[in-house]
Amino acid sequence: MGTKEEVVSLICEVFDVKEDEVNMDVSLYDSLGVDSTEMVELRVAINKKLGINLSQGEISNRHTPNQIIEIVEKKKSS
Repeated sequence: MGTKEEVVSLICEVFDVKEDEVNMDVSLYDSLGVDSTEMVELRVAINKKLGINLSQGEISNRHTPNQIIEIVEKKKSS
């Protein structure tokens, strides 16, 4: 499973949505109504599942799923 699939899967799991509800180019806040507390849950899930260490300020509910994937890929390669 690639980074994109893993991140989308975690978004679906953490926010209890179906994959077709995830708009890759719209912020999680605007598309799913995700708040900052829920973003902490996503960050923790990404860190645990992908073995990286995203800090609190690196992703926010104003990011799109595509932006989060880019951030995760950069973190994985560093």
